[in-house]
Amino acid sequence: MSKRKKPRPRMVAANAQGEIMDHPELLMLCRRGRDLVEPRPDEIMSLPEESELFLLPGRRALGLDPDTGEVAVMEETAVAAFVSPGHTLSGQACFERDGNAPVLPMFAYGAVGFENDRFWVTARKVDEDPRQQFANIPQQRIRQGALRLQKMHPENRLVRHLTTCALTYSCPAARNFALGRYECPLPTSRACNARCVGCLSLQPEDSGFPATQNRIAFTPTAEEIVEVMQAHGERVKEPVFSFGQGCEGEPLTEADLIVEAVREFRARGGRGTVNINTNASRPETMAPLAAAGLTSIRASLCSAREELYTAYHRPQGYGFADVRRTIAEAKANGLFVSLNLLFFAGVTDAEAEAEALIDLVSEHKVDFIQLRNLNIDPDLYLALSENMDLGPSAGLANFRKRLAKACPWVRTGYFNPYVGDR
Repeated sequence: MSKRKKPRPRMVAANAQGEIMDHPELLMLCRRGRDLVEPRPDEIMSLPEESELFLLPGRRALGLDPDTGEVAVMEETAVAAFVSPGHTLSGQACFERDGNAPVLPMFAYGAVGFENDRFWVTARKVDEDPRQQFANIPQQRIRQGALRLQKMHPENRLVRHLTTCALTYSCPAARNFALGRYECPLPTSRACNARCVGCLSLQPEDSGFPATQNRIAFTPTAEEIVEVMQAHGERVKEPVFSFGQGCEGEPLTEADLIVEAVREFRARGGRGTVNINTNASRPETMAPLAAAGLTSIRASLCSAREELYTAYHRPQGYGFADVRRTIAEAKANGLFVSLNLLFFAGVTDAEAEAEALIDLVSEHKVDFIQLRNLNIDPDLYLALSENMDLGPSAGLANFRKRLAKACPWVRTGYFNPYVGDR
């Protein structure tokens, strides 16, 4: 029996009416960093369920001529895929940008092609956890769950905020809160001590693109936070609670409030993994948070090299050395430490970047790495690293193999894992 032939997807583009069509001859291309290449068979997969296709305004589609090996520039509009949670992009969409093209909104733009009656995307599944899959869940069930929580806690502003996030913005974390499953979001902070280029909740007027969600407009009380935690914990067998959401600033700026809430939650018998998604800017907060009953932290970074980290995250009043100290303090106080590695194909998997990451993980014995896609206009991010020496790109698959070989104790995935109560 012959082996099934690996697909070699064709380029797709959108016409003036917005109809997406595959090209009869040109092949799909992807971008890794600044390189335009045909994706390898191990870099593509069928477009996952609950993914979306985007048209890229002011950007013309590119395809590969299989006879000449030349890149062809089309008049039609380029198309990209936003893959569903649990998948990491191994290549960005290819396009030629017109001079008046707008900055793209804060999403991740994967290369997409078509073959064998299906779309293909440059991505790999990195986490089997179904916590952000909603295809088989009726919207009415989510709505009923949200309204039930509002009725049970009519004075709780955090409950109202989260139900609005679930019903208006379709936030996956807030929908899970409404459904009483998996991970519960706990947005707390209105302020932030970084100015990340790709901030999801706050953008200056001259940035050229809007934030994708509104930042929380109030600071909840410790009691409001505890009420949310108790309401979720009562319904979930292995609950995860996470401070630090896309609709807030940096939770460590409200460390005292979080200490008070977590301590009270534990005092009332609260169980589960209490996590904080953070920029890891304040090492002095780790000991009191751990003493209060925090279980884990997830430190977000686009790079383990100070130059690129600073260019993207634009820290205010702290530096990359503080991030390393926070990770060290978290480990010293018995916390489970994850990195929220904002992956960008061709940059994150480049030689210099991988080497620095392995050094960071090895020095501090980091427990887990979440391979999250960096949501940003690809040109905007590449401009930040334009003059940086990154070295050759290994590709996502080889990057993961190298990481596993150098740091065999590290698990990788996409979501905050349940790690018990400590």
